[in-house]
Amino acid sequence: MNQNDAEFAKKVFDPDYIGALDGVRVLDLSRLVSGNIASMLLGDFGADVIKVEPPEGDPLRAWRDGGESLYWKTYSRNKRSIVLNLRVDAAKAVLLSLVEESEVLIENFKPGTLEEMGLSPEVLLKRNPKLVILRISGFGQDGPYSPLPGFGSLVEAMSGLADRTGFSDREPVLPPFPVADMTAGLYGAMATLLALRSLDHALSAGQVIDLSLLEPLFSLLGPDAAIYNLTGEVKQRVGSASNTTAPRNVYRCLDGKYIALSGSMPSMAERIFQEIGRPDLIDDPRFVDNSARILNRDELDELLGGWFATKSSKEALEKMRAAKATVGPVYDIADVFRDRHFIEREILVSIPDDDLGEIPVANIVPRLSATPGRFSRPAPSLGLHTLEILLEAGLTRAAIDDLIRAGAVKIA
Repeated sequence: MNQNDAEFAKKVFDPDYIGALDGVRVLDLSRLVSGNIASMLLGDFGADVIKVEPPEGDPLRAWRDGGESLYWKTYSRNKRSIVLNLRVDAAKAVLLSLVEESEVLIENFKPGTLEEMGLSPEVLLKRNPKLVILRISGFGQDGPYSPLPGFGSLVEAMSGLADRTGFSDREPVLPPFPVADMTAGLYGAMATLLALRSLDHALSAGQVIDLSLLEPLFSLLGPDAAIYNLTGEVKQRVGSASNTTAPRNVYRCLDGKYIALSGSMPSMAERIFQEIGRPDLIDDPRFVDNSARILNRDELDELLGGWFATKSSKEALEKMRAAKATVGPVYDIADVFRDRHFIEREILVSIPDDDLGEIPVANIVPRLSATPGRFSRPAPSLGLHTLEILLEAGLTRAAIDDLIRAGAVKIA
């Protein structure tokens, strides 16, 4: 890790950590990002997450940069790995025995797959009536699109997100990282906690959470549906500008770096006009209020862009911050490593890694004052905990050997 400019906080693993979710066992059968995000969040706060992997492992392990499975190392911390070949009946029997001692099961197979495996929600809930089953899919468990493959890129397009992202004279832009999966993971963790809370209050027994990738992402568009219904207007792509407020954009400075600025409040817009030496713009009919500024956004951006172009990014930030404007630098990941706020707040921390010595990761969020999350264990190698988990489940070593010979389980 390149830490020439700063030394980041180092976090050690605390295997004895007891968190707010202590006593909650999660069986995570999911693959790739969405389910792993949900189970990671639960594991960060003390849940015992058992990652149930096929013999070839979660495909997330194959996402490599620099020859290392950094996505796996990041998203599968605080989990244990067991290899179960669910194509073998004996492995399904092991899974059902684990279900009896678990509170949560997460899966993101194509709808109908769990049923085809003989592991339908009805079967699972019969074995454990209090089980919370989180089912993540591209388009939901029913509806015309439910049988379709549901990768995040598709729903980032179909949700309306891509159509709103980018510039009006160019193609829609898909995000370069798995926004749909990450958003669903966040919703999934929240939904799981809601379901567990309903058990605490005896409002329900176990239940099934039907979570698509599409719906959480669509919800991020906020009032777009209401706006279209009322006005007939389809919001257009405006680059880094905004359909709802002006000034708001990124501006290139003299040194080639960019500054993001948002002047959504009238008083802030006035302070910005004062700072750039144009107090006359306050009463200019083109910019007198937010609605006028939106209509004349291009002219406003040209004026502001001209001011930023004459200042270094450091000078522009200092002047705008002194004027109490809302501004910030446009960072790349290298800038994050040097920023004192990231360092002092421990937003980015280093955790031990067997292959690399240590790796930088985003710290656990959110921050709880009484029951904060902890790094309790590193992302496991494939099947690292198979034997441990099977012994905990009460199987004898002879029975485990039989499972190995049947190809039902794999011991690391």
